[in-house]
Amino acid sequence: MGHTSTRVRRPARTVAGFLAALLPVAVAVGVYAFGRTHTPDYTSGLFGRHGVGVNDLKARLGSALMTLAVVQLLLGLWMYRRLPGAGAAPRRVHPTHRLIGLLAFLLSLPIAYHCITAYGVEFTSSRVTMHSITGCVLYGAFVAKVLVVHSRRLPGWVLPAAGGALVTAIALMWYTAALWFFTGSAPGF
Repeated sequence: MGHTSTRVRRPARTVAGFLAALLPVAVAVGVYAFGRTHTPDYTSGLFGRHGVGVNDLKARLGSALMTLAVVQLLLGLWMYRRLPGAGAAPRRVHPTHRLIGLLAFLLSLPIAYHCITAYGVEFTSSRVTMHSITGCVLYGAFVAKVLVVHSRRLPGWVLPAAGGALVTAIALMWYTAALWFFTGSAPGF
C-alpha cells in the first residue's frame, strides 16, 4: 500500500516542480511579449518628471537599487559564512536580508514601469538590447529566487545561484542605464 501512495505522489511532485521551473521563464517571456507588442509612449513621465529629468530620476533610483543589491549580496555571503573575517551572521541579518530584498523589489517597480511603458523592448543598439533583455530576465530571476527560497527540496547551491543571478541582472541593468546616463556612455557600448 505504501509503495502505491509513493508512486502517486512522485509524479505530482515532478509536475509541480516542472511548473515551478517554468514560472520564472513565463514571467520573463510575458514581460518581453508585453514590451514588444506595447506601443511605447516616449513622452510619458515618472513622478512628475519628463525627458532628461525622468532619466536622471531613474538613474538615481537605479543606483539606489544597485546599492541595495550589493548590500543583499554582502548579507547573503555573511549568512552563508562566505564573507571573509565576518564570522557567523547574527539572527537579525536574516530578516534584514528579506526586508532589503523587499525594498529593492519595490524600488525596481517604478523604474521598470516607466521603461516598459515609455520604451518597451527595443533592439536599437547593443546597450539598449542588453538592457531590454536583462530587464525581462530580471523579473523572471526574481520569481525564481522567491520560489527557491520557499522550496525545501532543492540542493543548497540553488539559492545562492538564484540570488547571484538576480544581483547580476540588477548590475547589468545599472551598467546599461544609470552608469551610461551619468557618464554619457558606459565602457564597451
